Amino acid sequence: MLDIAEELHRWVEQGRDFAVATVVAVGGSAPRQPGAALAVDADGTAIGSVSGGCVEGAVYELCRQALQDGETVLERFGYSDDDAFAVGLTCGGIIDILVTPVRAGDPARPVLASALRAAAGGQPAAVARIVSGPRELMGRALLIRPDGAGSDGDPAHEGGFGGHPELDRTVAAEAGAFLDVGRTGTLEIGEQGSRCGAPLTVLVESSVPPPRMIVFGAIDFASALVRIGKFLNYHVTVCDARPVFATRARFPEADEIVVEWPHKYLERTDVDGRTVLCVLTHDAKFDVPLLRLALRLPVAYVGAMGSRRTHLDRNERLREVGVTELELARLRSPIGLDLGARTPEETALSIASEIVAGRRGGSGVSLTGAHTPIHHDATSTSAPTGRIGSVA
Repeated sequence: MLDIAEELHRWVEQGRDFAVATVVAVGGSAPRQPGAALAVDADGTAIGSVSGGCVEGAVYELCRQALQDGETVLERFGYSDDDAFAVGLTCGGIIDILVTPVRAGDPARPVLASALRAAAGGQPAAVARIVSGPRELMGRALLIRPDGAGSDGDPAHEGGFGGHPELDRTVAAEAGAFLDVGRTGTLEIGEQGSRCGAPLTVLVESSVPPPRMIVFGAIDFASALVRIGKFLNYHVTVCDARPVFATRARFPEADEIVVEWPHKYLERTDVDGRTVLCVLTHDAKFDVPLLRLALRLPVAYVGAMGSRRTHLDRNERLREVGVTELELARLRSPIGLDLGARTPEETALSIASEIVAGRRGGSGVSLTGAHTPIHHDATSTSAPTGRIGSVA
């Protein structure tokens, strides 16, 4: 749902009633991941997608029905071997879809409105919704923000699950962990843990600011990498110590341009487990102090440009300043996948491909003739996760 937050926030501001269908879980080869959503308003206007076209028509009708009867439903769609024209996923996958009405007076509307406002404004937030369990709890929502604890010591949250404060606290704590890493997925809560007499499945959707890509070295290859980084929805910073090269005219699409020694900038800027660092300077006076720091930070990717000879020389220099073999093993150098790239654009594609492969757990080999999954995720950012059996 939060993937179409801007449009849905406008609908809320306009006072529209709508129903939103959200992918809860996927199995096999499915085109969209948990959190993908399709929404339909009272006039029949639709936005978003849950399957890339396979089951949109059927889900559209479910949304129209939910608007009429006010009922939250969970529906499964899969491939039909018996009828090629049946509603299903021709790619062979299975998806579970939660359809929730969001109408004036519905208990979940204020909570979902707050979640949409936060996501549309680029603020980190997570929304948790019950997708299976007692009927009276279906569709109930809880909003979790990363802004510390409330007056009672619980994680700051809004909304709730209908008079079950212990369940609220349990889900808020677990959803807060999802939010910390920008994860969307489901929680399975056992009967004892739910405190409502029945097991529950809870969908947690996280909305976080775009991950960072920091490109060190304001060279021609950096310009192409900035463009592809923006295409992949990174917040892109270009950093170079040379003001004549690090200019807005050379990098009009960058979110930030920083004129500073690379390692000095990296020391003071914020990074996290989604940040990617691309070192394109291939100059020892910049590379060595920068990589010495970068390889010790909890970031997703560190890559450095240069020939194989440059790579070997740089590794020796890094060892001399105390970088360990374990730290060196994190370095992607020479940077990028073997695409035979020559131009800046081809090289940027090579680098971006390596970043995506690392993020999603891809092998980088051709899919033709391979027997590996087409869709997979090394970090489990959208996979179903924890099970809670009890609460102390």
